[in-house]
Amino acid sequence: MSPWRMTRWERGGLSPGADGDSGEPATSADGPQRRHEALVSVRLGRSAPGSHLVEYLRHEPCAVDAWWLAADVDAVIRLAADSVTVLHRAVADLRLRAGVEVAEANYILRALDLGAAADARPTANRCFAGELEHLGR
Repeated sequence: MSPWRMTRWERGGLSPGADGDSGEPATSADGPQRRHEALVSVRLGRSAPGSHLVEYLRHEPCAVDAWWLAADVDAVIRLAADSVTVLHRAVADLRLRAGVEVAEANYILRALDLGAAADARPTANRCFAGELEHLGR
């Protein structure tokens, strides 16, 4: 059966936290595998209780983390899978089976390097100061 038509139980195998929940890609004999991840903002339908979503996520093999929010959405869910197709299917399943009225997926491309920002700041200030001197200020 193609991954697009798989049920959440057929996608199963190891859950996304089974490799130590380190956030690092799972490894195999061929080297590290790329993990595809998404942050999905969801709004529940009027008649869908939050407990239904929680119970669904407990059995969803792609669900890694979830948070209730005080915002224009009800929750944000972090999903992870070894293939993009499986990840897309997990997002679609939220809409179809979890009582979610709106599911907006934001697919994670790569992490930002926040350590380099401190080194770049003095250079930017020197450039700005040089422009001020050039303008006669």
